[in-house]
Amino acid sequence: MLVIDVQNGVVAEAHERDAVVANIAGLVGKARQDKVPVVWVQHSSEELVKGSDNWQYVPELPRGDGEPLVEKEYGDSFEDTNLESVLADLKVGRLIVAGAQTDGCVRATLHGAFTRGYDAILVSDAHTTEDLTQWGAPPPSDVISHTNLCWNFQSAPGRKAGTVKAEEVDFAS
Repeated sequence: MLVIDVQNGVVAEAHERDAVVANIAGLVGKARQDKVPVVWVQHSSEELVKGSDNWQYVPELPRGDGEPLVEKEYGDSFEDTNLESVLADLKVGRLIVAGAQTDGCVRATLHGAFTRGYDAILVSDAHTTEDLTQWGAPPPSDVISHTNLCWNFQSAPGRKAGTVKAEEVDFAS
């Protein structure tokens, strides 16, 4: 289970924030119950200053003891981080992905995972983004729907992609 950037400053104005965070919390709980590793990714930038309140994960999602935290400065969670070695140490080859922002770090990380040979499954109702329409982006609901649509049709030899709803996630399959 890979949880990307569900930080105070990232999701404060996110589309359906509370529902998405609740879905992610449910997935994290299920992963822990099923003894599936949960890996947390945390972004730093000028707006998300390391150690600041905006940089902190939302209070609804406390990281468990021993659960790895990968700190990043780029959209793709693999870029210039130790994520690949963390996943290798955990013997992970399939990622169940949730988090924020859909059109930034989530999308970049999905593609980064897929090109590195991982199966990458996006939880369709456990990712979100903020409203960027004033800069020409589609409304957040359309960004999320479009990302889900496109990720269902992603393919490559020997790898699986796709989406699944939070309630249908099966960590064993």
